[in-house]
Amino acid sequence: MRQLLADKISGNQVGIWLLAAEHLRLGSWDLLCAWAQASGQTIWPRMALHLVHEAALCVNGVRKDRSLTQKGFELVNGLPFVPTDFAIHQLLASHSVAEAQALQVALGKIRRASGHFQGRLLGIDPHRIKSSTKRQMRRHRFDANQQALKMSQCFFCLDLDSSQPLCFTLASAARTVTQATPELLHLSRQILNPRPDQTPLVVADSEHHSIELLDAVHLDTPFELLVPMRSPKPDPDALLPERFQPRWAGYATAKEAFHPQKSRSLEPYYRFIQRSGERPEDYEYDCFLATADRNEVEALALHYPQRWRVEEFFKFNQALGWHRTGTLNLNIRYGQMTMALLAQAAIHQMRQRLGQPFSHWDATHLAREIFGSLEGDIRVKDDTILVTFYNAPQAQQLRQHYENLPGKLRQEGIEPIVPWLYGFQLDFRFR
Repeated sequence: MRQLLADKISGNQVGIWLLAAEHLRLGSWDLLCAWAQASGQTIWPRMALHLVHEAALCVNGVRKDRSLTQKGFELVNGLPFVPTDFAIHQLLASHSVAEAQALQVALGKIRRASGHFQGRLLGIDPHRIKSSTKRQMRRHRFDANQQALKMSQCFFCLDLDSSQPLCFTLASAARTVTQATPELLHLSRQILNPRPDQTPLVVADSEHHSIELLDAVHLDTPFELLVPMRSPKPDPDALLPERFQPRWAGYATAKEAFHPQKSRSLEPYYRFIQRSGERPEDYEYDCFLATADRNEVEALALHYPQRWRVEEFFKFNQALGWHRTGTLNLNIRYGQMTMALLAQAAIHQMRQRLGQPFSHWDATHLAREIFGSLEGDIRVKDDTILVTFYNAPQAQQLRQHYENLPGKLRQEGIEPIVPWLYGFQLDFRFR
């Protein structure tokens, strides 16, 4: 690698080097070394970093056909080569699901401490992708009129105020939402460690309306859960006009204690009913079930609609590696998707630093315009690797945040030496 740097490199994938600065701020290297269970002098954490940057580039297909080599990409990982598919497969297969989850928890704690999210309002949602596997497996359908298809599934927990992910879990297609959600909330609890007086609210869709799940959340976690009821229209007594409190034109709400059958909870749950329409013949009702008493107007009109930010998150970021199926070996898939989660954290930090227009670019746009197409060269001067960009978009904006990077990092209290680049510092120039 030192010889390659001495010879200088020119290419159009040097934009990925901008993420190195965010990795230093985020502490990514220590996380990868802990996951790989290897020292920083070995190859394994660098191969994991390769996976992180590969996710940031939103690349698909066979690794040897991607032409990532000789363009400035492999050196940002501290490697003089692009690892083969077999080597990556061996690396991921050698680490367990528990190790990937431990990395998610550690990353989540860092992100919370860095102010990426507060964890007051959470959204949980299954993310299913059509699979072409030949294996026998449970099939899913999105509605009654659709043919059931083989799908892989993962379950995400997002902070809805910031639209940032806390963690995710994976499972076979046979696992239900009721079975998968407690594990997801257990990871979220480790990340947030909420105080008793700061109970986070979790909102979910009607697929999560299960008495077993409601009991598990209420009795075994520090969270509150709000879900739509699958049978939206309650008994006629609950719909009497005097039970409803008008809130504004065409909107009224009612709240009542509710004791589900077969519930293990000795305390009541609460049914929130919202009524839309001005005239009785136009009334429409929607019912929700909450595990704790709270202001129903705030819950239904303010908090629950934010659940759609989960869909916006997937649309914005799924190209990092969450939009396609892969192997059904959970060790490999967990590791791969967790590296994408680390890439998303670094990219979010970069977006927040740069502001518009970068903050409005989705993962594919950012990969196309910045990480995978910027022309530049890489060379060494004394103890510093200098990356020079030519004709970069919004160059003045980038220069403000990345030129004289060692000095900027020291002002933030961060050591500017890049550990996976063998003790070199990193700086940028924009021409």
